[in-house]
Amino acid sequence: MSSASSRTRPPFDPADPLGVDDLLAPEDLAVRDTVRSWAADRVLPHIAEWYETGELPQVRELARELGSIGALGMSLTGYGCAGASAVQYGLACLELEAADSGIRSLVSVQGSLAMYAIWRFGSEEQKQRWLPGMAAGETIGCFGLTEPDHGSDPGSMRTYAKKDGTDWVLTGRKMWITNGSVAGVAVVWAQTDDGIRGFAVPTDAPGFSAPEIKHKWSLRASVTSELVLEEVRLPADAVLPGASGLKGPLSCLTHARYGITWGAMGAARASFEAAVEYARTREQFGRPIGGFQLTQAKLADMAVELHKGILLAHHLGRRMDAGTLRPEQVSFGKLNNVREAIEICRTARTILGANGISLEYPVMRHATNLESVLTYEGTVEMHQLVLGKALTGIDAFR
Repeated sequence: MSSASSRTRPPFDPADPLGVDDLLAPEDLAVRDTVRSWAADRVLPHIAEWYETGELPQVRELARELGSIGALGMSLTGYGCAGASAVQYGLACLELEAADSGIRSLVSVQGSLAMYAIWRFGSEEQKQRWLPGMAAGETIGCFGLTEPDHGSDPGSMRTYAKKDGTDWVLTGRKMWITNGSVAGVAVVWAQTDDGIRGFAVPTDAPGFSAPEIKHKWSLRASVTSELVLEEVRLPADAVLPGASGLKGPLSCLTHARYGITWGAMGAARASFEAAVEYARTREQFGRPIGGFQLTQAKLADMAVELHKGILLAHHLGRRMDAGTLRPEQVSFGKLNNVREAIEICRTARTILGANGISLEYPVMRHATNLESVLTYEGTVEMHQLVLGKALTGIDAFR
């Protein structure tokens, strides 16, 4: 009996040690393979140079290509969006971040923040105006929530929108905004006399500017900007009618944080694979370092955390597809997976030794990118407090 069962048992796959691919449908695998192939052709040959120069020179072209493969707003329906499952979107995020966190951020901000806000809270006219072009990558979007003095506490934002007749006039500043300098539309959140509201702001509106932020040591292959709104006058129909209060922007963040739960595992996988290959070929003391017990212990621990994280992301994706995913569960995934991904990158760096800091290998690039991912869209502390409140019933935020 045991002999018969062993004959049907598949061989051990070092790339998929838990057999997670068995959980994926052919359509899921097709999405993953399409995005992986695109990233291999269009990002990996150039990413070290882009990162070193601190530029993403082909961002508009890349956006159009991402639109052509259905990667922008891919889990949304209608308006030219792909209508993919949450798991398929997650797999795309993993493959994009395996190339670089900056590329995944481009897609996350476009689809999970800017497009999602318009899709969920916008009027039909706003959806028809913006979403088809954004899905195609012809129009890039950004999401203006964080301010210079207000990150984890967006309810204290100072950006203000006042009514002037039937118009709105926006004044304020937003900081650390991905895609800001190349966006055609900015979803901006502002205080009003009736609470926080969202606005679809054309970036060619007078008074709007988006100076790019330079001198970053992380997410260097990503467009990061400040948004400056100096009495930007908008018509009445610029406001997103379905969002009032912080619930609107926070629901967008939940959608984006879900993608990060997958994406972080992509950065971890790329670093792990680099470490395995290096350990197989790098010789010291007369044999490959992968043959030493301490190196194998590191690789085993990295593999355990990597594939546990992928399983967690997959579980959250199935819950999102079923409509049962809670924000606290997304905090669980974001907190765990980004934290473990950084540790995997750091351990991979020790296996590569001095070569680990070279851009000839992806490890240090992923590690430094993840330092940003660790604190954006919810710091470690904020997600710990979300879970702490859920576990105890006591709000410790204030």
